[in-house]
Amino acid sequence: MKPRIFLAFVMPSLALMALFIVVPLVSVFWQSFQNTQTLFHEVETENCTPGFPAAICTTEARSVPLPGPDGKPQSQTVFVGLGNYRALLHSDQVAAAFAPGGMGLSVFATIDSYRALQFTLMFTFVTLPLVIVVGLALALALNGVTQMVRGPVIFVSLLPFIITPVIGALSVRWLFASDGILTAALAHLAGHPVSLLSQAWTLEILMILFNVWHTAPFAFLIFYAGLQSLNQDTMDAATVDGASRVARLRAVVLPHLMPLIIFVALIHLMDSYRVFDEIVGFSSQAHVISLQWLTFDLLTPDNSGNRAIGRASASSMLTMVGIVILLVPLIRHTWREHRRG
Repeated sequence: MKPRIFLAFVMPSLALMALFIVVPLVSVFWQSFQNTQTLFHEVETENCTPGFPAAICTTEARSVPLPGPDGKPQSQTVFVGLGNYRALLHSDQVAAAFAPGGMGLSVFATIDSYRALQFTLMFTFVTLPLVIVVGLALALALNGVTQMVRGPVIFVSLLPFIITPVIGALSVRWLFASDGILTAALAHLAGHPVSLLSQAWTLEILMILFNVWHTAPFAFLIFYAGLQSLNQDTMDAATVDGASRVARLRAVVLPHLMPLIIFVALIHLMDSYRVFDEIVGFSSQAHVISLQWLTFDLLTPDNSGNRAIGRASASSMLTMVGIVILLVPLIRHTWREHRRG
């Protein structure tokens, strides 16, 4: 293909990527070194109530946003360098905790950033093998049934993946709420009231199970498509040689599906590290938070109307750095296999 034709095909995609990915990324990176705050000024208001022989008046001073020439509140942007990162990571508090006489690792349980990081990593590394194993098991099971039932089974298996994550999480939460159907059933079996949404560990189990239920169909679809290109002659030869089902799976099927397993792992790592829908759907903010929810919380206006845009940008950049760190080993493995091939 001529370079001119190649550029004609590639340039529209590169332009859109630069417009919708590179430019916002550079903007967020720059905002992470700044603090933007709304300017306020004191305003005295006099409130009077009827009285005898004269009205009773009181003067109250309150802070209100300072309006600009256009009538909108004015804001001030200050360059703070790494201040937002230090505030987000609580570097002073962590340094004091590991100083002589400090609290050590127990301090991480009291800092939102590290609580969010702990749950995000646990959620990512627990759901990843479960999604791959469940998806692979479904694909192998479906590949062994007759052609007549494959269509309906594929349709039913893909239903969880079609449902919007927030809607699915809300539905599961309603089932396990205090007056939910499954909660009533569990309470009847246990003989005492059951509350699965009022403690962290049960919420984490529910969110992990929901994520596997929602994401495994994607892995199943990818693996099932890969099984259709499996060399049947190789499988027949392994069967004739007396290889067991487990041996054929280990020596023939898994090596054939390994590129797809790595692909599913890459996609799932990026998605699960940005876990947010489960936090919102299960309303677990009081017990469990994630890095993505922490960024959302920083962007929520406080009582004075200010938003911590600088710290939210720093949180986004740190989240992206974490995703890159998780993906590097898989990308390096893929690159080595590509060069070896």
